[in-house]
Amino acid sequence: MTSPTLGQQTEPAWLRALRGPWGTYLGLAVVLVGMIAFFSYKSEYFWSKETFVSIANDIPALAVMAVGMTFVLIIAGIDLSVGSVLALSAGVAAQAIMLWGMNVWAAGALGLLTGLVCGTITGAVSVAWRLPSFIVSLGMLESLRGAAYVVTDSRTQYVGDAISGLAAPIVDGVSSAFVIAVLIVIVGHIILTRTVFGRYVIGIGTNEEAMRLAGINPSPIRIMVFAATGLLAGLAGLMQAARLEAADPNAGAGMELQVIAAVVIGGTSLMGGRGSVIATFFGVLIIAVLEAGLAQIGASEPQKRIITGVVIVVAVIIDTIRQRRVARAV
Repeated sequence: MTSPTLGQQTEPAWLRALRGPWGTYLGLAVVLVGMIAFFSYKSEYFWSKETFVSIANDIPALAVMAVGMTFVLIIAGIDLSVGSVLALSAGVAAQAIMLWGMNVWAAGALGLLTGLVCGTITGAVSVAWRLPSFIVSLGMLESLRGAAYVVTDSRTQYVGDAISGLAAPIVDGVSSAFVIAVLIVIVGHIILTRTVFGRYVIGIGTNEEAMRLAGINPSPIRIMVFAATGLLAGLAGLMQAARLEAADPNAGAGMELQVIAAVVIGGTSLMGGRGSVIATFFGVLIIAVLEAGLAQIGASEPQKRIITGVVIVVAVIIDTIRQRRVARAV
């Protein structure tokens, strides 16, 4: 073990903390608070209980998929199929209720199983043939979207209040789906930072060959990460169907880009080896607040897309600069 340098010995504890995850959290929190202050100034309706409840109820599907995507990006992969998995899982659950007469619990389990199988296939194909996950998941995106159309007969399937309990308000209008999403964020954070599996995930993203030389087979871990991401996308599909009381075969189209944006804004490296589930949740909140605020101040759809894109790029640039400074300091 090397002894700390003189600079490290005299460096205040709070400064050392800012060089780690807490620095990331603080930076994201400042951005979030700044955005809230700006939109509250620009719109008299933004700073209200209704706005924040609406944001909380909007983000569960995005948040749970972003947790899975964080793990995928940490192992230097990517999954573009999560939006299609969402649509297919919701469609399967809706058809199970409407056509096959299943109760809501069995139908929900079938929807989750659908997501799990889809994620497992993506991971297994990528690992077995050593294909880039970008290509495999791109193919799955198209295939599963087609499957969603087949399952739903290309029509929105209205399930009424059969699964609306997942979106029912429980505290001051906040839905149970939001509470579940927060719990999943907490569990994901614990798995990533406090378990052997989490250390393996980071190790694979940092140096996969070194993991092999250490006697650890990365293949099953990679497949498990993609399988968990598919499972979470299936849960997101149930959450969205519960809120809309319907399963739309077009649901989740383009949502994979929002998910990746939230994870990248949270500081997860696209090159793998670095990421935080808590920081990803901040990224989800930033995107949700940005969209709600822009809508309230009357921004057009093209303007919203331009601003959101700029925010993503700026967030990545800032995080890159911060990481370089940390590396130089070390």
